Amino acid sequence: MSITTLLVDDEPLAIAEFQQMLTAFPDVEILGTAVDAASARKMIEDLQPKLLFLDINMPGKSGFDLLEELDYVPAVIFVTAYDEYAIRAFEVNALDYLLKPVNSVRLKDAVEKIRRSITSDQPQEKKLGLDKKVFIKDGEQCFFVPIKDVYLIESVGNYVKVYYKDQKPMLHKSLNYLEEKLPEEHFFRASRQHMININFIDKIHPYFNSTLQIVLANGMKIDVSQRQSVRFRERMGI
Repeated sequence: MSITTLLVDDEPLAIAEFQQMLTAFPDVEILGTAVDAASARKMIEDLQPKLLFLDINMPGKSGFDLLEELDYVPAVIFVTAYDEYAIRAFEVNALDYLLKPVNSVRLKDAVEKIRRSITSDQPQEKKLGLDKKVFIKDGEQCFFVPIKDVYLIESVGNYVKVYYKDQKPMLHKSLNYLEEKLPEEHFFRASRQHMININFIDKIHPYFNSTLQIVLANGMKIDVSQRQSVRFRERMGI
């Protein structure tokens, strides 16, 4: 099975060297290369590779910035000259973290990981599990948000505000997009503006015009639209 791949690095010499190293793996098919996040994003959206070899420090947006903007996220192996980003890399579920200059033995190990990931699993599930974390870059701050801790998501223009614990970082995604990604057995779309984690529901009150009002464990009150109130009653058997 071919492992379609995109190389992203701001150093053309590093890309050329890495391309040469990857010739040792005939099943790794390089679809293209990119020298910055903007061009890489377009190529990822157009080509949808299975694997991304990604540098972290690049002019303009970093490799982490790029991942935060993507709707389709391939498997990622970071390739960087800096070791201080390793923990953050694995928090965003990177398959591996290679330090430059890349050692051929480590590269072989990394390719084996992606082979196992592709051949041993079913196609990647569309939904994220509660055990996963979401990487959010909000301004200068970075958050690794456990999905199980998210109790509310609120639409704010072209962004969503993700409520977890005492944090409320902004994510440049739509509520519709997150509704497709989050596990439906735990998350419910209360209205056009809100989606809640039903594990954090404390009380449910009848409201105006046969609608419902949900009170979360922290006391926040969320109004459920008329249409979604019907669906919520059916789902919860109330």
